[in-house]
Amino acid sequence: MKVYLTGATGFVGRYLLQALRAADHQVRCLVRRPDQNLPLEDPGIEKVAGDLLQPETFAGTLDGCEAVVHLVGIIAEKPRQGVTFDAVHRRGTLHIVEAARQAGIERFIHMSANGARPDGTTAYQTSKWAAEEIVRQAGFTHWTIFRPSIIFGDPRGAPLEFVSQLARRLVRPFPILPVFGNGQYRLQPVAVEVVAAAFAQALTKAEAHGQTYCVAGPTPLTYDEILDVIARALYGRTKPKLHLPLAPVRLLVGTLGRIGLLPVTPEQLAMLIEGNTCDPSAFYRDFDVPEVAFTPETIAYVRRSS
Repeated sequence: MKVYLTGATGFVGRYLLQALRAADHQVRCLVRRPDQNLPLEDPGIEKVAGDLLQPETFAGTLDGCEAVVHLVGIIAEKPRQGVTFDAVHRRGTLHIVEAARQAGIERFIHMSANGARPDGTTAYQTSKWAAEEIVRQAGFTHWTIFRPSIIFGDPRGAPLEFVSQLARRLVRPFPILPVFGNGQYRLQPVAVEVVAAAFAQALTKAEAHGQTYCVAGPTPLTYDEILDVIARALYGRTKPKLHLPLAPVRLLVGTLGRIGLLPVTPEQLAMLIEGNTCDPSAFYRDFDVPEVAFTPETIAYVRRSS
């Protein structure tokens, strides 16, 4: 199958590109910078230049493809550059969906996020929901939406892997780890290889048509436990923690975080405190993927990536 892939140079895209080629799919990658090397280069991969926010720049590049896998998303906005959740998630998805329909493509696999909903507490969540609705209402013969929780894995040069960021910005530099609130809010990390494998399988699985899947690891962990696992991966032991009251933290992040002087934005803080868990049983039922636990062994890459 000839697959049109957005987000090939991102964290998940690097793994998905490899999974698609392992399944013998031909892949055409949409990139903003054609001079940029792809994570994987072989005769079965080509790249075309274009910007999702400017549909005229990639018009016609989907011709001849049989499916679209749409991964592009952001975790922080840059309003001065026109990079907002609504622009990237909703309008970007609308543009690629319209282009796919014009090209006669009937298969569309979409990356959303756990927590996407119309009444979300952040623009990230509501924009992800709006993008889902565009896909659901497009009339594709075969569509699948994935909502991953926190994704972990060797970043392979990608800058936005959650666990490596925590290791580099928090666990390594601080002898006592500052924690927002009580640290009992729960996350359910899922391995990037699992996510990539499911995306590749969804292209040909009839049971995946018309489904929206929660994608998460086998076991929810508290944020405190997440930090303990990272510390054990780095040092073989945990570090003490200092739990900070949420009220002053929200005030600080709402000012300094909003202008980029802290490594967390108000939206990211709100979603962290809300937690990020779900029931992934349907996902593991329908896809041939392993249940990879979040342990010091499965995140050993932080020793070199952080």
